[in-house]
Amino acid sequence: MRARPLADPSTTAGTGTQETAELVAAARAGDRTSFGLLYERYARLVHGVLLASAQRDDVQDLLQDVFFRALRQLHTLREPAAFGSWLATLARNEARMHHRSTRPTEELTDQYAAAIPTPATLGTADVLRLVEEMSGEEIAKQTGLTHGTVRVYLHHGIRLLREQLGDAS
Repeated sequence: MRARPLADPSTTAGTGTQETAELVAAARAGDRTSFGLLYERYARLVHGVLLASAQRDDVQDLLQDVFFRALRQLHTLREPAAFGSWLATLARNEARMHHRSTRPTEELTDQYAAAIPTPATLGTADVLRLVEEMSGEEIAKQTGLTHGTVRVYLHHGIRLLREQLGDAS
């Protein structure tokens, strides 16, 4: 199966909860086009969540696995408007299960390699902001967090990143 490219940020900015709930209801009824639209809207969110908790090489496969699982478990979603939060939880769980199933790798001994921040050392909000280039408002809408909470997470994440890089100004 070929992976679809991630959606253009300009097409996903206006993801309203009412419209999302309608798409979820249609997808539950078997409308594949509606589920495709949900994929296009939320692929960036899932991609960012997975980057924060899985190896970069595994992210594309996990992205497809998350959406396949979402399609199969869509009937278990209690509140259709909360699709984004539910999907982010599925993504985190998929990354955890994948991490458990992989064998441990040998760590780098280079002291500088440990100081380079990776998506795994950043928080989800930081990855969505820095890697997926989502705004704080977009992150809040897609994750179900308040805009203020996202701002606090981003502030702490950037501060930790500066400390890791040795620029604590």
